[in-house]
Amino acid sequence: MVTLKEVKTKADLKTFVKFPFKLYKDSKYWVPPIISQELKTFDKMENPVFNDAEAVLYLAYKDGEIVGRIAAIINWIEVKGQNQRKMRFGWFDFINDLNVSQTLLNKVEEIGKAHNLEYVEGPVGFSNLDKVGVLTEGFDSIGSMITWYNHPYYVKHYEAANYKIEKGYIESRFDFKNVNPDTFSKANELIKRRYQLKALNFTKTNEVMPYADKMFDLFNESYAALSSFVAINDIQKAYFKKKFISFVNPEYIKFITDKEDNLIGFAIVMPSFAKTLQKIKGKLFPFGFTKILKAKKYSKDVVFYLIGIRPDYQHKGVHAVIFNEYYKVFTEKGIQTCYRTPELEDNIAIQQIWKHFRPEIYKRRKTFRKDIV
Repeated sequence: MVTLKEVKTKADLKTFVKFPFKLYKDSKYWVPPIISQELKTFDKMENPVFNDAEAVLYLAYKDGEIVGRIAAIINWIEVKGQNQRKMRFGWFDFINDLNVSQTLLNKVEEIGKAHNLEYVEGPVGFSNLDKVGVLTEGFDSIGSMITWYNHPYYVKHYEAANYKIEKGYIESRFDFKNVNPDTFSKANELIKRRYQLKALNFTKTNEVMPYADKMFDLFNESYAALSSFVAINDIQKAYFKKKFISFVNPEYIKFITDKEDNLIGFAIVMPSFAKTLQKIKGKLFPFGFTKILKAKKYSKDVVFYLIGIRPDYQHKGVHAVIFNEYYKVFTEKGIQTCYRTPELEDNIAIQQIWKHFRPEIYKRRKTFRKDIV
């Protein structure tokens, strides 16, 4: 028999966060989260998303052993502001037992019905900057700091619970040595002259900060047309700056401005921390933080985290300016492999700007949906 326990104490939350460490202890490809960061994600005093969202966390037990977990999430901006009557769920992990997964999903559906919501979708986080999707292809490739990894059996559990595919995401990679600068270097000069654009480069994190809020505003503007997009508010901007900026080399942040110094394009690339996170097993202390700093400085793999162009400058070649700046930095640092984070399969515009780099799709993931009306 499967029993559920709602997470209410700090000890329960730690059990919730650490369950995947048990589930994936023998996996070569699972990348553990930083435990302290995961705990803060669900801290209502720490994470401002709880001003506009709520989450109830559950642990599943069988014969006294923890066998699963799930976070049931409602984003009220999405529900009330966008009239998307959606019940979200994420952080969904379980042993290969249909009774376990079904019991956890039943609880999410029950909460959704109690709030008169129309459908359930997951796995997703609170917002578009959280992890998304269950892995459906690419189980033999290492994960990343900003994606979920899961066992191959997960998909059949969604199907058994009568969930249907809602969205598809792809992840791709390319070897930096195969990048031909001719595809963007000439266009770079042309585009900068035509539109009077300027590329901003940084060497210190504090140089980035004056532009960070504008970057999030541009993120909201450039991603607004994508399905299920929920804008980031001012309070959340401060939270994400604190959470992410310290992990990014300032030289990996590129801003493009127009002649009036308005921000019209940006990109954020992160060093790959995957192998380091596996080594430190989610713990920053006593030595984990030092290893993170080493990876930040010396990693030869990078992850393209975000790239955004203001709508009125899209399809005008601004990405050539961004790529030209990265080419110089990556050449200097000896970068070997470039990875892209999950992108919607139907986001053809973003896929087109990468076509000259001959990217290889090496992972696919999905979100699943079930109507509950």
